[in-house]
Amino acid sequence: MEWSIALMGLLVGLLVGMTGVGGASLLTPLLILMNISPTVAVATDLFYNSITKLFGSIQHYRQKTIDFKLVQYLAAGSIPGAVAAILLLELYPPLHSIQESIVKHMLGGVLIVVAIASIAKQWFGKLEGNRWQLRPNSEKRGMTILIGVLLGFIVGMTSIGSGSLFALAMMFFYRMGAAKLVGTDIAHAFLLVSAAGILHAGFGNINYSLAFNLLLGSVPGVIAGSSLSARLPAKPLRTFMAAIILISGIKLI
Repeated sequence: MEWSIALMGLLVGLLVGMTGVGGASLLTPLLILMNISPTVAVATDLFYNSITKLFGSIQHYRQKTIDFKLVQYLAAGSIPGAVAAILLLELYPPLHSIQESIVKHMLGGVLIVVAIASIAKQWFGKLEGNRWQLRPNSEKRGMTILIGVLLGFIVGMTSIGSGSLFALAMMFFYRMGAAKLVGTDIAHAFLLVSAAGILHAGFGNINYSLAFNLLLGSVPGVIAGSSLSARLPAKPLRTFMAAIILISGIKLI
């Protein structure tokens, strides 16, 4: 066990529990700052995320807060999108030769988008009752799959957005309660990051020792952070975390 890695996991878990900000948005840049290659950082984070999302999915399944049809539509696009991104980087020679640079710069761009979207979500809320929300999900199947393809491609390259970007899309385009939105988001994210993680594992990109040391710290960190969240002002804290993510994104670019 490496205590420094476990402590980093504890810190990330604590911040995620307190703010709800996605762990990948915090963890992947930290791993790169530790001189871990961007590809290994992304792959390890996907593996780490698949384990954490599994437990969340089980809990939401018990609570019956998952829209399985929406999960199916999103996954029909996102999993092929993520697979395409990974295969392009690994098997297409012109991209593979500059793989680390592509991943690092794209990661920076996605972090900036996630940070700005998170700040907007905190201070402006969601748009309710727009024409997309009012349409039944059965009429939005093609659009849902397309959203999955585009965002899945981003997740496959960066590990960022399996929760945050899809949650924002669901908030805007679909009408559902907060609990079902979270449950659907987590269940879909589990399928997406697991599929991407398995493919990365096949290419030998995952550092399993690093992932398990992070989990040893992050699990108690999330529990402790969640208990503290009720006592802390949520909006300023989340805005502060989004600002940190924005700065990280700018530095990576």
